[in-house]
Amino acid sequence: MNQLGVHWTADQVLALAPDAASRKAGSRLGTAGPWSGAGCDGAGALWGLCRGSGSRPYQTVVDLAGSKAASKCSCPSRKFPCKHALGLLLLWAAQDPVVVRDAEPADWAAEWIRGRRERAAGATGAAEAGEGGKGTAEGTSAAKAADPEAARRRAERRAARIGAGASELEQRLADLLRGGLAAAERSGYGLWEETAARMVDAQAPGLAARVRELGSIPSSGPGWPVRLLEECALLHLLDGAWLGRDRLPAELATTVRTRVGLPSSPDGPAVRDRWLVLAQYDQAAGPVTTRRIWLYGQGSGRTALVLSFGAAGRAPEITLPVGLAIDAELLPHGGSGQLRATLGEQFGTPELITAPPPGGTATEALEAYSRALRDDPWLDSWPVTLTAAIPAPSADGWQLADENGKLALPVARKALGRPALWKLAALSGGAPVSVFGECGHQGFHPLTAWSPTSPTPIPLT
Repeated sequence: MNQLGVHWTADQVLALAPDAASRKAGSRLGTAGPWSGAGCDGAGALWGLCRGSGSRPYQTVVDLAGSKAASKCSCPSRKFPCKHALGLLLLWAAQDPVVVRDAEPADWAAEWIRGRRERAAGATGAAEAGEGGKGTAEGTSAAKAADPEAARRRAERRAARIGAGASELEQRLADLLRGGLAAAERSGYGLWEETAARMVDAQAPGLAARVRELGSIPSSGPGWPVRLLEECALLHLLDGAWLGRDRLPAELATTVRTRVGLPSSPDGPAVRDRWLVLAQYDQAAGPVTTRRIWLYGQGSGRTALVLSFGAAGRAPEITLPVGLAIDAELLPHGGSGQLRATLGEQFGTPELITAPPPGGTATEALEAYSRALRDDPWLDSWPVTLTAAIPAPSADGWQLADENGKLALPVARKALGRPALWKLAALSGGAPVSVFGECGHQGFHPLTAWSPTSPTPIPLT
């Protein structure tokens, strides 16, 4: 995927940053001052020397070809991309003349670029050979690892452990209701954390995550008993669905397996389309960072969620800057109401989004979320685009009101207080704007907005 043929914005470059500190440091290096020997070719590579505190400048090279962007720098940072790579990309995005166009890579950059692309080509060839059924020692090892009988036994053992964990959790919920919800406030978070640890031991991370959420509700402010009862009911429903999954329709059973924490895999034919990158943001849960990327297919009208994971302080591998449109294949996952997909092969050169996706009113957004709940009762939110929403303060925080004033969606608590809300208000100036986000029982979480006068999306995350 050669992305150098597209003029990126600074926001799209900074979306690659692994954290806020890297964005700030990279922005400071997005000027010509510290750079020398910078250039880019027509095949997705750019390079440059950045003056630092030492006697030698840092050698920085970025390769945007292929399905995943990569970078290398001689600096000691363990973040990817580092601040120097971000600064170099900002220079290129700004079309600064210090970055020489259509140049030949420096020797140190050319060596790394060549090696990376040769390894990628070798991996592709190995995959094609494997699909062709050629017998090798590695293929034999892979076949052993994929022994269906062994896999079946492992799955049965794990299912039994999850079943035991679900039964134990049912007893815990029964004790809570028998003793009264007030006991949850007195017992504190420790008991919930112990229960969550038991769910981890049962290899049910989805149940563990929901138990931890229960433990945080008593300290969440007024009205917490109602919220606790609602979440207990949903958790009881999930426990019962798992224990009786053999009686469920196939699609719903797949959804239940995903909700308790079993891995999900593509299940169905690939969908090739021109996919608009609508939003990208990270969520941290312990040592693992989950990147959520929302895509919209212009031809199919489908919305898809691509997840990427990073552990031990490393940023997730997949990065798709907001505002690009990519010609690519997506492999949908199974499950009723599921939108998750795996990013497949990408074709051609990305382009810039020229208009927001089709959307509707706040009423239509709530209706879409309601329909999705019929297929997946544990769904926290549903992706929607509001085509004419006016952001405004309300008695409880913020809201997004329809242009006609008939209905307003409250902004979700997790979005309150963020500078992005003021950015959204400034973008609107009291006029209707298009906003993409997640609509759920906790309110609307705005992720991206379009002003009435510009097709360029503004990330709010």
